[in-house]
Amino acid sequence: MVKLAANLSLLFTEHAFLDRFEAAANAGFKAVEFLFPYDYPPALIQERLERFGLQQALFNAPPGDWDGGERGLACIPGREEEFAAGITEALRYAHILGNRRIHVMAGIAPATASPAQARACYIRNLRAAAQAANAEGISLMIEAINNVDMPGYFINYQEDAAELIDAIGEPNLRVQFDCYHCQMMQGDIVATFHRLQPYIDHVQIAGVPGRHEPDSGELNYAFILAEIDKSGYNGFVGCEYQPKTTTLAGLGWKDRL
Repeated sequence: MVKLAANLSLLFTEHAFLDRFEAAANAGFKAVEFLFPYDYPPALIQERLERFGLQQALFNAPPGDWDGGERGLACIPGREEEFAAGITEALRYAHILGNRRIHVMAGIAPATASPAQARACYIRNLRAAAQAANAEGISLMIEAINNVDMPGYFINYQEDAAELIDAIGEPNLRVQFDCYHCQMMQGDIVATFHRLQPYIDHVQIAGVPGRHEPDSGELNYAFILAEIDKSGYNGFVGCEYQPKTTTLAGLGWKDRL
């Protein structure tokens, strides 16, 4: 059976963030993920994890000015020091939370940088970040994000994420395989997962279209998750979707897997 992780940035938002850990545990989740922990001291989050018997599956490195529209710094020339400082902070949180996977968002390349410059910057930044993370036994995730929800994002296709991992050449760089983004860009979820499985160390799910519950829309997640389970994949499956109403009202899909 796949190991589900509740994404606390999107689920249980009926509660304050620190109260979502208890809500997730009460709903039967054994693990959680979220976008960014940096508004809270890591010890406070760690206490919630321990109190409610939850494992931290994943969180993101600092993305730059999120409210200002930035979606990562890795591909942006001239922001290397800020990127490196963000990786250091993410590793500090990961150490305290017992988290072994950090998603590093690539960013939206500025018009002032050519595609070759953005790519070269990304490779340099991720290579240095991966080496720092590897020293602490932590893997960094690379995710392809669709260009409808996030126009201009540096990585859009699953194969592009895998190709960048090969180009960077560090053993702890892995693919974060988001079924929603894959369907939005290219479809063929199961075949793509099997083709790229040697690279994959985290999976995320949501319904298409709308990014709502996994049992809504055009994807058959009972089939998809069964195929992922049969493949031998033993990582987490993050529930990164936006409930149509309340989180609990839409959780029936989980019991039907």
